[in-house]
Amino acid sequence: MNLMTRPLVCRDAVELMSDYLDGALSRRERRRLSRHLVDCADCATYLEQLRAVIAASGTARPDDLDPAAVDAFVELFRRVRGDADAD
Repeated sequence: MNLMTRPLVCRDAVELMSDYLDGALSRRERRRLSRHLVDCADCATYLEQLRAVIAASGTARPDDLDPAAVDAFVELFRRVRGDADAD
């Protein structure tokens, strides 16, 4: 079974979601992700959360967040990327 025909695992599905929302996936990749979302409530929930964040962030301006919130988001992003020690 090659990579394009095997079922997606959640890690792979999450990596595709931004491109999915942007309409940048091939038809085959969209079908694979759609099949995964039907069977995986966690990934379907994550996708809905992404959509909510995109909708909400469309109305947020940089000055809407206080500096502590910005720092918290930057720290979270660094932890997710695995470079929490980087400055």
